[in-house]
Amino acid sequence: MTARIQAYFDEATNSVSYLVADPATGTAAIIDPVLGFDVVSGKVDSEAADRILADAAGSGFKIDWTLETHVHADHLSAGNHVRERTGAKLCAGAAIRKVQEVFGPKFEAIDLKPDGGDFDRLLQDGDRLPLGELEVEVVATPGHTPDCVSYRVGDAVFVGDTMFMPDYGTARCDFPGGDARQLYRSMQRILSLPRETRLFMCHDYKAPGREVFAWETTVGEQLDRNVHIGGGVGEDDYVAMRMGRDATLKVPKLLYPAIQVNIRGGRLPPADLNGVSYLKLPLTIS
Repeated sequence: MTARIQAYFDEATNSVSYLVADPATGTAAIIDPVLGFDVVSGKVDSEAADRILADAAGSGFKIDWTLETHVHADHLSAGNHVRERTGAKLCAGAAIRKVQEVFGPKFEAIDLKPDGGDFDRLLQDGDRLPLGELEVEVVATPGHTPDCVSYRVGDAVFVGDTMFMPDYGTARCDFPGGDARQLYRSMQRILSLPRETRLFMCHDYKAPGREVFAWETTVGEQLDRNVHIGGGVGEDDYVAMRMGRDATLKVPKLLYPAIQVNIRGGRLPPADLNGVSYLKLPLTIS
């Protein structure tokens, strides 16, 4: 049986969330839900995630899992919000502990629970999660970040930030713990699947010459046309390209807010004595 998949594009962050359900039982998972965040006013909202929850309720789906592909640097996770609303188990790759070890001290996140405890389950490569009569297979795909995982459900794979649409290429690897060589090998795991395997992206930015957003492609299309790895590009050539390109990229505008929330599983930092939560911005004097 094929999973029912509904994509939700958040244009403010160029992010894509997914509602994935077993039609036979109504058991469902939400992948990479997004919180709205206005960096100027500090306003946080759950409108995007609530839309998914409303659609799930309207279809009679029961959300069992909230699945993060990695600690995102470009949007705030609504994982904790979904958990609070539905009781769904919040999951992430086990290497998220490495990300917490790097960024927890940087932002004095002393409220982080020990051993990744802000998440209900830390996932290892090869783990399988029941989804009604279907199952979700966990595929470790580090490289963009050390905690990156992809999720395979039947003939569909949700690849997180390993790669983008063929005309846009692949993900950067210059965050702490990132590794272009590791990303190349992770992508080869995905691209070794049958050519007709459907791949669902976590982001889209409309490559030059394309006027519409897109987030679904196939293994075959990536092998043939991906501008960074298509046509049999070798590992050394890819690593040289990726490292050179990364050196020219700007820091994502929501990097610091996103990291502080996402290492907590979508939970905001604890409120100060005045009852208000604050995000920290490390300053660099040049």
